[in-house]
Amino acid sequence: MQQNRTELARFLRNARNRLNPADFGIATTGRRRTPGLRREEVATLAGISLTWYTWFEQGRDIRPSAEVLDNLSVVLRLDEKERAFLFHLAQGRPPPLVPYVHEKLNPGVRLALDTVGVPAIVINENWSVIGWNELYAHIFRDYGALPQEERNMLRVLLLSKRYQKDPDEFDKMVKRLTAKLRWDYSRSKDQAFFDKLISEMRAQCHVFDQYWQGTEITDSFEASHAIDFESVGRIDFHHTSYAVEGVLGQRMVLYTPENELSKTRLESIKDAMKKEHVDA
Repeated sequence: MQQNRTELARFLRNARNRLNPADFGIATTGRRRTPGLRREEVATLAGISLTWYTWFEQGRDIRPSAEVLDNLSVVLRLDEKERAFLFHLAQGRPPPLVPYVHEKLNPGVRLALDTVGVPAIVINENWSVIGWNELYAHIFRDYGALPQEERNMLRVLLLSKRYQKDPDEFDKMVKRLTAKLRWDYSRSKDQAFFDKLISEMRAQCHVFDQYWQGTEITDSFEASHAIDFESVGRIDFHHTSYAVEGVLGQRMVLYTPENELSKTRLESIKDAMKKEHVDA
């Protein structure tokens, strides 16, 4: 912990010193001992006391709230990685999800989707689907056929008749998704989107409404489920998500066959898709 506080003190001083007072409308007449903003200027801009900020920058053992850290992130003009680093040093945990939506995939993520060899999608912090590969579209759903405002994974999974055919499996899925949504909802800074989505889903899906009134919570998308195909039979999938590096809130969800038989059957589907392309 002492090492974190020492690094925190150095990080805050460096971030403060690189700022230009003129960018904040602060006159620079006269001699200034610091190259950037003074401590009192940072404190005033962040809406905190000078004494508190001085102690914080000195690395004393104080516990700032997420709101205070976010205010400092704005004043110090930290980027996403620096903001996450600040939260790690000060609280030992990731920051809350940011209130804006990343709608674009970087080229590396797009390449990964196209070459990973299993069904995969990318969702953002609002559970909106912003990328998918051809295999996912063939096996599960082609999100490209939906209007952009309807490409929300929770909405699709809860309202699709396809997933409601087996009441027991649907119940398990909704229970799991609700627990994960509760976790993401608790971390979101801008809860307006989730409030609207949750309200709509409670009105349209009684199973979700039932579980939303509970308390179960999970931080993982990891789970297993099976799909029966007329052409190849049952495939058991295990799906889990991975954070997209450098883009806070984006996650890639991979659907991997759980056993050798499922792997063989998935390969049969991929071979049939290749044949369709050739015939076309």
